[in-house]
Amino acid sequence: MDMNATIAPKSDQLNSDDLISGPRTITITRVSGNDNADQPVNIYFQGDNNKPFRPCKSMRRVMVHCWGPDATKYVGRSMTIYRDPAVTFGGMQVGGIRISHMSHIERAQTMALTATRAKRAPFKVEVLQGMEAQQPPAEPKPADPAHLEAARAAASEGTDAFRAWWTANPDMRDSAKSIMAELQEKCAQVDAAKAPPDDDEELPM
Repeated sequence: MDMNATIAPKSDQLNSDDLISGPRTITITRVSGNDNADQPVNIYFQGDNNKPFRPCKSMRRVMVHCWGPDATKYVGRSMTIYRDPAVTFGGMQVGGIRISHMSHIERAQTMALTATRAKRAPFKVEVLQGMEAQQPPAEPKPADPAHLEAARAAASEGTDAFRAWWTANPDMRDSAKSIMAELQEKCAQVDAAKAPPDDDEELPM
């Protein structure tokens, strides 16, 4: 039995008490605004159970410092968050969520954040290693018709000619990949007409 489920606070957002069992690394899926003046940003993430992370102003400053102000670019990026029991509210230590690591930064970042009304203190964020692969893949570019025709023309001369074309035209490869099965079949037909192949070769990918 997982005891975490029995101690989760009833709330519409991620709370520091959700992190009592330890830090959590989250990958962002969406960022939106809300009507909460103190926590106006919703950070939705994979497995959030519709309970977004609503960072305080200090953590929003950390995100802007490390990732820039355009929140649309945060999607697919990751951070490790943890419960800091020393966070105070109304003079009492109530705990709060802090960020310890972030992906998509080249080196650790240190910035001065407000600790109290009269004091600022350094805050450090470490590099979250190995999370860059979480970035959503870019939308594939549509195949260029001119490139497709050039690929078909090369394939109509056989595998050797196609390989030479492939090597000489790296900018056309993405388009050619979209019809690779067709090109492979055409090369095989041409090769078979010229002479029986010694072995089955695959086209470069």
